Amino acid sequence: MAEHLSQSELDYPFKLLEYFNGFRVSKVIFTACELGVFDLLLNSAEPLSSRTVARELGTSPDGMERLLDALVGIDILEVEVADGTALYSSTDVASLYLAKGSAKSLHDMIIYQSQTIYPLWSNMADAVREGRNQNQKTFGLPPEDVFQAIYRSEEEMLKFMGLMNSSWVLDGHDVVTAFNLSGFQTIVDLGGCTGALAREMAQAYPSSSVTVFDLPRVVEAAQQHFSQENQAVAFHTGDFFSGEIPAADLYVLARILHDWPEEKCLKLLRKIYDACKPGGGVLLVEAMLFENRRGPIMAQIFSLNMLVQAEGRERAPSEYSHMLSKTGFHNIQVCRTGKSYDSILAIR
Repeated sequence: MAEHLSQSELDYPFKLLEYFNGFRVSKVIFTACELGVFDLLLNSAEPLSSRTVARELGTSPDGMERLLDALVGIDILEVEVADGTALYSSTDVASLYLAKGSAKSLHDMIIYQSQTIYPLWSNMADAVREGRNQNQKTFGLPPEDVFQAIYRSEEEMLKFMGLMNSSWVLDGHDVVTAFNLSGFQTIVDLGGCTGALAREMAQAYPSSSVTVFDLPRVVEAAQQHFSQENQAVAFHTGDFFSGEIPAADLYVLARILHDWPEEKCLKLLRKIYDACKPGGGVLLVEAMLFENRRGPIMAQIFSLNMLVQAEGRERAPSEYSHMLSKTGFHNIQVCRTGKSYDSILAIR
């Protein structure tokens, strides 16, 4: 950052102050989502006063006025003052991404960030000191079993699944079309969770059969709580570490390897290599770091999140290529999408 600072920034650190207050800005959006502000404004036929919003949502008028004003300040809401009364309405971005009822809603992602990630990050200093996740300190759960913490109750499991579902609302199409995968007739999404990415795959490659492979309780929850309108996607239950995995032409590992240390990643990749048909392959979907360690900042932040919540890390393309080569895969291709997640394709 220092090499890009202007003299004015050195005289008064505007950018640093913006960074210092970043957690407060996040919590403004999180709070508005949790209270239902964006849904109320989306469904209203006209702009609403803070007093009306407070009454409808059961909050204090003073607190709601301050929250709405902060949302205006960060360009999430609009405001007009008429006859001395401030009237608030949603921006297009808020209506599209923050209201729960929108087709592109990130509401579930935001709730997970607020109620799970935010508490974990309160212990980031301890995570850096100790080099391990903070599930014990945050939730009272052993650090060794990452998914015991993530799936510690049905409610928490559904929150996590909602996070994963929201991720592919944004990035799903880009990562499945980063390469032409139409030559793979059978595709298995290992740890495919709600099936959101698999549905993007089935839509992009209608002549391929697409299967989600995940733990029995995850599959049951996916079919019960998340839309499965695309009947082209099948579900298969199992554990890809301890059990057999179905035969396929292409295996998808989306946001899977970043959860684990290298030795566990190699174990899974070897298992996939052994199960993969000759000429088949594996598609990795991850937030990839730059080789020069200068970004992307989103991937660097995600890597810290893997420290505080899981056992793994985000990696550069060369690190993924090394693991793929070590387990027998070749013809490794990397595609950066320019979004949060990138794709790597390797062939058996």
